[in-house]
Order: sequence, then C-alpha cells, then structure tokens
Amino acid sequence: MPIIDCPFALCGGSIYRPILQIRIINPHTKKNYRTYGIIDTGADECAIPASYASLLGHNLQAGQIKRIRTGNGETVAYAHTTKFEIFHPISQKLVYTIENTPIDFLPNLHVVLLGVNSFLSKFILKIDYPRRIFSLED
Repeated sequence: MPIIDCPFALCGGSIYRPILQIRIINPHTKKNYRTYGIIDTGADECAIPASYASLLGHNLQAGQIKRIRTGNGETVAYAHTTKFEIFHPISQKLVYTIENTPIDFLPNLHVVLLGVNSFLSKFILKIDYPRRIFSLED
C-alpha cells in the first residue's frame, strides 16, 4: 500500500519534515524497537543512533567498522544487519518491510535517518515542500 500525500510532522521545534513510523528489528535476536525515522535525501545510508544497539541485542563494537563523513565531520559507524518495518503515518498499518540489510549505528546521533542506499533507492519519493506533504511508492 503506497503512502500518498502524507503530511509532514513537526520535528525539533518549528521544522516540519517527512517522517515515518518504523520498527527496527535485529533478525538474529528478534528484539525490536519502534520509533520514527526522518526521510533524508542527503544521507547516503540509513543511520541509527548507537544507543539503540543494546536495545536490539547488538554488540555495537562487534559490527563492521566504517569511517564516514557526516554533517558534523568524520566519525566511526558500526554496521549491523537490521530489518525495517515501515508503518503508514496515518493508518498505522504495516506497509513495507525491508529485510536484512546492513545499517550504520552512529555515536552522537539522536534520530533515525532513512537514507538513500538502504531505503530510498527502493522507492519513488515525491516531496511537496510548499504543501508539506510527501508520497512513497514502490
């Protein structure tokens, strides 16, 4: 089921952003965490706060170590295999599942970023900033 003309959500004060409710699942332990992710066309990869690793049963530092550049400079990321479930922002029904894919866990990150390679590349994304709506279709 596509997500069509969904309103942006208020995030961080007075900024409206395209946000999706997601469930992050460790496919090995089945532990999961339900949260929100910001659709980020400027992020090459999906990124998850490092603090979520223990909630999901991942040993953060046992992940594949990568040096990456962010808006805050260079940092270390730890990639772990993760499954995403995407829920419709209005109906709350499960609409998409992205199976076992390596996702970067980053220290000093406080929100999930849904980036290009592991997420957006699977969809057609339409963003209407003046109207503050977005659509996501496969």
